[in-house]
Amino acid sequence: MSLYNLISLLGVFLIPFLAWLGSSQRRIINWRLLFWGIGLQLLFGFLIFVFPVGVKFFLFLNQIVVRLLDCATAGTKFLFGRLALPPGTMNEAGETSLGSILAFQALPTIIFFASLVAGLYYLGLMPRLIRLFTRLFTRLMRLSGAESLCVSSQIFVGIESALVVQPHLGKMTKSELMTILTGGMATIASTVLGLYVFILQETIPTIAGHLISASLLSAPAALLMSKLLFPEREKPETLGLEVEPHYEREDNLIVALINGATNGLRLLGGIISLLLAFLGILALIDLVLSLFGQQINSWLGWNFEWTLKNLLGYIFYPLTLISGVPPADALEVARLIGERTVATEVPSYQHLAQLVAQKALIYHRSAIIAAYSLCGFAHVASLAIFVGGIGALAPSRLKDLSKLGFRALLAAILACLMTGAVAGFFFQEKSIIFNY
Repeated sequence: MSLYNLISLLGVFLIPFLAWLGSSQRRIINWRLLFWGIGLQLLFGFLIFVFPVGVKFFLFLNQIVVRLLDCATAGTKFLFGRLALPPGTMNEAGETSLGSILAFQALPTIIFFASLVAGLYYLGLMPRLIRLFTRLFTRLMRLSGAESLCVSSQIFVGIESALVVQPHLGKMTKSELMTILTGGMATIASTVLGLYVFILQETIPTIAGHLISASLLSAPAALLMSKLLFPEREKPETLGLEVEPHYEREDNLIVALINGATNGLRLLGGIISLLLAFLGILALIDLVLSLFGQQINSWLGWNFEWTLKNLLGYIFYPLTLISGVPPADALEVARLIGERTVATEVPSYQHLAQLVAQKALIYHRSAIIAAYSLCGFAHVASLAIFVGGIGALAPSRLKDLSKLGFRALLAAILACLMTGAVAGFFFQEKSIIFNY
């Protein structure tokens, strides 16, 4: 075990301490939650990265997702031809790829995975997995059944997770609402898994397994960070109770697949519009910063590149260090996390793939920790989506949700960083899981 592994282990405990420092009520600490929040992450990490059966299962899941991704691209290749061919590939007609085109190669996979997840819901597989994690979180961490159910659902789906607890939203405590917002932004949805795998697979072959692991590890981290930043001061209606998921089952499998694909198309449109809007706004902010920055550089004799990504990078720099990223790579990783916070995780993962391909990151562990730390909807755009989406289901709670929003975003960012620290603690240079 290297020094950096020990630093990551320290980060696993230090990041929750930082969350406690920002708590709305420091005197209230759920010690059972603290113990199991950290304990479950380390237990999951051991089972995934060290336990032989877990390692084999990790590699098996990685292969499954890669094969599914190959199937997902069948439709895009049929519709878009050469535009859908990944860089460096050739189709049966001998036509070569036109290069990397995100809109035609990666983004359409969202529709396939949305349809697949809808089918798994109809067949009952997803509800069984969600109930398993719900029981685990409710019993071990002494939480309400409703918030445990919602966070368990968020391991697999995004904003749709609020639907499974819709009857309880109106009566939830503020702490429960905080937990739902945090869990949604600290995890990723299965529908976008293929997109991230497509972006990173060439540089990190086992990335599919890592992204599945990251979403799983982030669930207890989200519960922990949420309750540390905003402790429970009321008595939840479903405290310690098992809550059944609330959802309408489709008439048959075909209808489920069709509706899933339709919902995936809406999600795809939302992602495209967010990328167009937020990347444009980010460019505008960078333009304004550079105009002022040039004057500051001339006055002080600096050579600093004034961009929002760089400024946020310095803010996140200490946090990347304590998660176990070596100092030589810490600023680059911090910039990626800063970029994710304002511009979504899609461009951040693209830039991570470029850094790995160009060998700009000196240490392998840096790329792995970055992949885990970026694996979440912890950004401003997602905050608006979750507050607005849950508020639409429970209009009477919109005011509470809006007040909790930015605190939940902070909790989600810390949860993702904690997940990165767990991955850094178990990182082994010679392991087939981490090697690339």
